[in-house]
Amino acid sequence: MTDRPARPPRPQHVLHVVATERLTPHLVRVRARGDDLAVFRESPHTDKYVKITFAKAELGLEPPYDLAALRETLSPEDLPVTRTYTVRRVDGDELTIDFVVHGDEGLAGPWAASARPGDRLVVSSPGGGYAPDPAAAWHLFVGDESAIPAIAAGLEALAPDAVGTAFLEVQNADEQVELVAPAGVEVHWVYRGAAQAGASAVLADAVGSWHPLPGRGQVFAHGEREAMKALRDIVFTRWGLARDQVSLSGYWAYGRTEDRFQAEKREPIGQIL
Repeated sequence: MTDRPARPPRPQHVLHVVATERLTPHLVRVRARGDDLAVFRESPHTDKYVKITFAKAELGLEPPYDLAALRETLSPEDLPVTRTYTVRRVDGDELTIDFVVHGDEGLAGPWAASARPGDRLVVSSPGGGYAPDPAAAWHLFVGDESAIPAIAAGLEALAPDAVGTAFLEVQNADEQVELVAPAGVEVHWVYRGAAQAGASAVLADAVGSWHPLPGRGQVFAHGEREAMKALRDIVFTRWGLARDQVSLSGYWAYGRTEDRFQAEKREPIGQIL
């Protein structure tokens, strides 16, 4: 058995922050501008995601970063690191990304909380795999804070006469954000209260008490890995939906750094579908 060739890295785009806004106690919006964002505007996906590359400021590295070359010259602890985030909106030459922030925890969240106009933001060209199917009889959106940007974009892309439901898990009412959705789509905020993100079953419980509408529908469910495994059993085993009706994956895993989470995607524990 031969190893598959590594995918070539996506092109990098060097943006500069123009504004930040704290949407909720734990959600910070960053708007950044750059040249030649056509690849973002032309993407058909509403779940566009990018790899954000962070480099140590004291090393003076200039983007775009040749990561392969840097691996030959830098120690592992000095290499730039990447984090994956969903694009909330693209408007001309401006990109909007919403970051979940939990104090000093992690890398991208603290960066977003302290970002100022003029700061540099290095992102890859977008990936993605979902857009609402206009032929679907109904739509179901499910996710936690990490999926709110993609779900918000998906809701905005629905036809005015679309019907369906969205379940979004947050800590409490203070973490809700304003969403734009067709009149026929019900939005339910599910509170986990004092439980840590990723350590509650409230999202799967809420979806499990819901019943699919008549006709062939479409599901977009993304968030914490174990919660997505519980939803996998609901949508496929209990409801009997076909694979092509469902976009489902883990955006993160409770108790894991992103580096470990990404590595586990190749291991049994990281497999959802």
